[in-house]
Amino acid sequence: MKIIARMHTDFSEKFGIPRQSGLVENLRGRIVFEPQYRSTEALKGLEEYSHLWVIWQFSKAQREGWSATVRPPRLGGKKRVGVFASRSPFRPNPIGLSSVKIDGIVMDEKLGPVICVSGIDMLDGTPIYDIKPYLSYCDSHPEAKDGFAQRVKDRQLKVQWEVTLPEEMKEEKFVEVHRETITKLLAQDPRTAYLDDEDRIWGMTYAGYNIKFKVKEDTVCIVEIEWADK
Repeated sequence: MKIIARMHTDFSEKFGIPRQSGLVENLRGRIVFEPQYRSTEALKGLEEYSHLWVIWQFSKAQREGWSATVRPPRLGGKKRVGVFASRSPFRPNPIGLSSVKIDGIVMDEKLGPVICVSGIDMLDGTPIYDIKPYLSYCDSHPEAKDGFAQRVKDRQLKVQWEVTLPEEMKEEKFVEVHRETITKLLAQDPRTAYLDDEDRIWGMTYAGYNIKFKVKEDTVCIVEIEWADK
């Protein structure tokens, strides 16, 4: 398996990344090809499509050996299901599959053709093995059953902004650029499900910022935002 490209995103850490692609539709990324695959010919015709399948590597979730069962976070982290009945990153082969929207294809003087996408669920630098066009007439199955995922798919938390932003962040138009995305990310409840501690302060890094928050019952309270490099 050859790595053909890497996904570049605003996530420098795994915590906080949506558990599925498309859950936060305005999360953007760039697919940058490795030097030997920076060919405009290889992308000829791709501009006619709206979505892509991305086949990628769980580069930060590799373990020795494998387990036949896993504990999905959305089931509370206690109930076990078969690894092949889940989308857990801890698999015999650490391969991920995501459906993303194509926002455009741009030519970069140094990087060649770059595919701009949205609805991502990947860490910055994620290795990509392949991309394939998404075909609505055969890839979409509205009648499909969602198994145990159906019972938790609509669970979202309310998000309250109880933080006063520093003046310098206001000058950067932080609220306009990032507030909606951060709200949607936290509404998905990125916590480890079985650590339900109302006094615990959680931290998530996104777009160069550290976002600290608490969760009480069904509400997220953002308590502090600062630059990640401080």
